Amino acid sequence: MEEFNASKPIYLQLADRINRQIVSKELKAGEKLPSVREMGIKYSVNPNTIQRTYSELEREGILETKRGQGTFVTEHEDRLIQLRENLKNEQILSFVQVMQEMGFNSYEIISGLQDHLSKYDEGDE
Repeated sequence: MEEFNASKPIYLQLADRINRQIVSKELKAGEKLPSVREMGIKYSVNPNTIQRTYSELEREGILETKRGQGTFVTEHEDRLIQLRENLKNEQILSFVQVMQEMGFNSYEIISGLQDHLSKYDEGDE
């Protein structure tokens, strides 16, 4: 199990994990999430922290709570597409910032990416 980073609130780190699971299709649209208690045990955190995570993701439209049934991944495809785009853009921004801090220019970054990705293109076809 991954450790938590002390510089970011645990509930936000858990929200990030759930978002990544949704984008990677590990969690599917309409899928039920474990109860607050079960998640608390799984991640060894207080159930109140899980409730805060679920509430935050519900506020963002990623999760939906159905009274008496539990918490589910939204079935709103447009919201899931937006989540995927947001995560992609965050990762790209972070990557580019690190590369620029190391002194790489745009051409070097793009050419390095193209070289790296070309190794995987054969596997996609």
